[in-house]
Amino acid sequence: MNKSEELRQQAADCGVEVVDWKFTADRIKGLYCDGVIALSDSIETDAEKACILAEELGHHLTASGDILDQKNTGSRKQEQKGRAWAYDRLIGLSGIIRAYESGCRNRYEASDLLGVSEEMFQCAIDFYRQKYGLCVISGQYVIYFEPLGVIERRQV
Repeated sequence: MNKSEELRQQAADCGVEVVDWKFTADRIKGLYCDGVIALSDSIETDAEKACILAEELGHHLTASGDILDQKNTGSRKQEQKGRAWAYDRLIGLSGIIRAYESGCRNRYEASDLLGVSEEMFQCAIDFYRQKYGLCVISGQYVIYFEPLGVIERRQV
């Protein structure tokens, strides 16, 4: 089961219907409204579909009301909560460590391993840098966000 299929199952478990939709605007890839996630039928890759589905499911789980007006501060905050949920669900600090342990040498290899788009992977790195600063300790590892790198800590 790929990530997109896992997320569809998670949505169904949450009582959310996922439908493929032909949007008239190419820039719209997904929308959430009243228990329904509409995904653009023009999404080409499973990785991109998983990223968009995760963000829309994140909106279902973290937002309330209409957040389409991004001029509104509250809407922007709720938009970021949905994205943060998606970053944690699809990547997380554990995903960055898994990419390191698997020998990934760059963002392309890491995003491919994790089944996400390169854009989503970079946005997650930027988000974690903003959240934690230049680095964070996770278990036996130190994750650096700028430049991206993982170092195993020595046990004393």
